Amino acid sequence: MERTAPTAPSDAPPSDPPAPDASFPDVAVLLDGMPRQRGLTEAATADPQTAAAVPVARPGPRLRVPRLRRLLPTPTGTPFTFGYGAVLAAVSLVAAHLDPALVHTLHQGSSTDVAHLVRTPLLVLPASALWIAGGILSPYAVALLFVLTALERRIGGLRTAGVFLLGHMGATLATEVPIGLAVLVGHLPASSLHRLDYGVSFGVAASLGALTGLFRPWLRWPLLALFGWILVADLIAFTDPMTDWGHLIALTIGVATWPLVRRSHRARRPLPNS
Repeated sequence: MERTAPTAPSDAPPSDPPAPDASFPDVAVLLDGMPRQRGLTEAATADPQTAAAVPVARPGPRLRVPRLRRLLPTPTGTPFTFGYGAVLAAVSLVAAHLDPALVHTLHQGSSTDVAHLVRTPLLVLPASALWIAGGILSPYAVALLFVLTALERRIGGLRTAGVFLLGHMGATLATEVPIGLAVLVGHLPASSLHRLDYGVSFGVAASLGALTGLFRPWLRWPLLALFGWILVADLIAFTDPMTDWGHLIALTIGVATWPLVRRSHRARRPLPNS
């Protein structure tokens, strides 16, 4: 008969498990197939104070690049500029396919000369702002797109429309009323009462003047000096002195609105903790 080893009694205490060999690291907390876990495991099993001292990599600051779409009007972000620009584009495209004689008649009917301002001021003042002198690709049309967009994003649509209309109407009255008085006293002929005057340039000049009040000085003053020099050069050329004076007056009106546009801009800026 083969001899068998006697079994230990059931009430004997269980033997302790063998101690792990110190020459091999503890891999119980490591996951199969996951690279570079050793540093995380050692930090987790170390003393809490030591683990807290381990530096954690933080993502670096991201370079903020201005988004192009914020420079252009949108239906939700800048409804006034988008709607007004769409109307101007539609009027310009329709006028391009009409008979030139008919377009000239429409320009005369929308002109803010003294004769029309005396008879129908509430009609010709807004109607004259529906035409772009020089076409849809003129410098004032491009300036209108970017200037009104930037201003509306900072102070809102209603205030932007108010600045534009204030410059458009204020500069128009400031140039046409002296003409009417000069004709009345005999310094100008009666034909000056029917001077052709329409376009968006007065409103754009006022809006640009208001917008510069929200810029930092290093950008504000060079931009004002450049635009002012262009207007003065046109005035010196003496090709259309009344319109050129109107541009300078409209720019001054826009600069005069700085306290209002700055207050509106501060009111629209979000709180730091919001």
